Amino acid sequence: MPNKKILVVDDELDFLKLMKMRLEANDYEVITAANGKEALDLIKFRKPDAVLLDILMPGMDGLQVLKIIRKHDKELPVFMVTAFSNMERFEAANKLGASGFIVKSNDLKKEIENITSAIMLSDKFKGQKKV
Repeated sequence: MPNKKILVVDDELDFLKLMKMRLEANDYEVITAANGKEALDLIKFRKPDAVLLDILMPGMDGLQVLKIIRKHDKELPVFMVTAFSNMERFEAANKLGASGFIVKSNDLKKEIENITSAIMLSDKFKGQKKV
């Protein structure tokens, strides 16, 4: 089975590098984007299996990007990533169909396990009709 491709979107270069390193150590293929527009282009042309999307970014924020993603793909697992957020943003992301939330930290082992589980579930149910 080929490695799953994950798109990591964040305007913080250090976090992008850390996530790329951690995910590649867990046998994922990782592509990165530093902003929302770049992320949308990569989703269209590189077809990732999941997206880790920073909520707070300059220009187009993560909620705006998630809204656009959901117009075109309701099944793509999209995890919202944040260091600082509030309940209003979490609720907005839930309403837009976020797959989950990841809090930025240096210990991402549990989050990577959650991402793996969500991707496996997504693969299992892809293409099945909803009743």
